Amino acid sequence: MLAVTGNRVASAVARLGAENAFQVLARARALEAQGRRVVHMEIGEPDFDTPKHIKRAAVEALDAGDTHYLPSAGLGELRAGVAEYAGRFRHIEPGYSAENVVITPGAKPAIWNTLCALLDPGDEFVYFDPAYPAYASAASYLQAKTVAIPLREERDWRMDLGELERRVSDRTKLLVINSPHNPTGGVLQAEDLERIAALAQRHDFLVLADEIYSRNFYLDREYLSIAALPGMRERTIVVDGFSKAYAMTGWRLGYALMPKALADVVTLFNNNTFSCVAGFVQRAGIAALQGPDEPVRAMNATFRERRDRIVAGLNRIAGLSCTLPEGAFYAFPNVSRITQDDRALATFLLEHAGVACTSGSAFGKAGGSYLRFSYAASLDDIDWALDAIANALPAFKG
Repeated sequence: MLAVTGNRVASAVARLGAENAFQVLARARALEAQGRRVVHMEIGEPDFDTPKHIKRAAVEALDAGDTHYLPSAGLGELRAGVAEYAGRFRHIEPGYSAENVVITPGAKPAIWNTLCALLDPGDEFVYFDPAYPAYASAASYLQAKTVAIPLREERDWRMDLGELERRVSDRTKLLVINSPHNPTGGVLQAEDLERIAALAQRHDFLVLADEIYSRNFYLDREYLSIAALPGMRERTIVVDGFSKAYAMTGWRLGYALMPKALADVVTLFNNNTFSCVAGFVQRAGIAALQGPDEPVRAMNATFRERRDRIVAGLNRIAGLSCTLPEGAFYAFPNVSRITQDDRALATFLLEHAGVACTSGSAFGKAGGSYLRFSYAASLDDIDWALDAIANALPAFKG
């Protein structure tokens, strides 16, 4: 029998990164098992229950025997529903059709399989730092040349477009943008998207727009997708899903919209990896799109209230400063007046204050000296966490 030892693991594994929030979650659960109180602000997961009409649709599908293999691209009915919703919500003309949609078990496989379909070793891949770790992890695994453009706190976490213009070229193949942004909560403005679109057309690169937080949006205007700008529908891959908007994280249901030729290739990767998404889960997605929108709006209103509470509270704590997020559900306070070691501070707050958060540097070099707090927690938990942080910080020796 062949023994599996460290020296037999593929060298490519070294190019993979891990999502730190899940590592923090594991330690937080261990502390809870010891009887400790822990407020969970590490995982980007709505704490609401999935709306009843969505759960009911899944149960009915199970009872009807919807438990068999399905097409790798997804149910035609769900693909058509996603196409209609996404085009209408984003005001994209001409609209999408089902052939532009690929259904995946969460947004992460949509990102991974799209990058697999596009990137050859040495291709230039541009993203923004800090960023959701899966982007650089997948691109590095595929041996693409990664180019990180820093985001700026002084610009409300919008990108440095001047640096972007200097760093992209005709060698650039793909740019990833994420708005609203994880981990900072920043939102790209129309002028940002217009400049990115102009660069994409000038240098002939594609844009992957991770819009998973498009419904977690707090500005008093309609959401704007880069895919809606002139000339961008055919060079944009829009990634979205049901996890954040509908509190369906554990259901694992995401999707991507893209030109048909690329959708066919991404479907091939689906076929070779997970085969298909469970039928009853896809039926729940149809119910989410066709059902009432009030639960989504109610959850977002609650997130806005929590955002205001946690940001105000963090700014009252000596040594911390925090900008007001314009989307998503994360606060990203600057801790540089306390320490340059944000990882040590995050560990300290978990072990000594019972507050689970993630270090900003877990999202990239430019995230150093920041922490990320998910405010997908009750107001009582937020208040308790703020008091615990304020009481514990004087003992920190970082």
